[in-house]
Amino acid sequence: MMNEWMQRALEAVEALGIWGPLVFIGLYVAACVFFVPGSALTLGAGALFGVVRGSILVSVASTLGATAAFLVGRYFARDWVARKIEKNPKFAAIDRAVAREGWKIVGLTRLSPAFPFSLLNYAYGLTHVGLRDYVLASWIGMMPGTVMYVYLGSLARLGLDAERGDGAQLALRIVGLLATIAATVYITRIARKALDKEVA
Repeated sequence: MMNEWMQRALEAVEALGIWGPLVFIGLYVAACVFFVPGSALTLGAGALFGVVRGSILVSVASTLGATAAFLVGRYFARDWVARKIEKNPKFAAIDRAVAREGWKIVGLTRLSPAFPFSLLNYAYGLTHVGLRDYVLASWIGMMPGTVMYVYLGSLARLGLDAERGDGAQLALRIVGLLATIAATVYITRIARKALDKEVA
């Protein structure tokens, strides 16, 4: 069951009607820029909007948020970002790999949970990857994790429905979630191996 505070927040967004999705996207973009973890918002999207609509909204919002942070890192906060990552050997290796492979490395790091999402957005602003390649690779690379978390969040709303007697749909969704998790883990393992090879 959803925590009471999460339920109130979702109800507030839902009460906005057609403006709810736009407000949600704005909140998500702000969270990306200000280093607020987006996992709670992603789960909330599943509970509020369902799997399909929630995945679309989070995909759009996370890509816009990652792009906003990338642009801030490239044009407005280069020195600050450079100080944050200068002693991190992982980012130095990624920088060298991006110089060779560009968008491919962006996509692989998005598929791998080994790199902090928020800081990575800013760090890519210091590399030579182009904005178009960055946006496209980020969007595609974040998709599996997005669907998994949104799917998980949708179970919270279905859990409430199950309490009212609709348990069969919840059971089917749980089976679907397990399949989604298995596919995401498999893709992540492949991406991590490929990334390790590229940055070695």
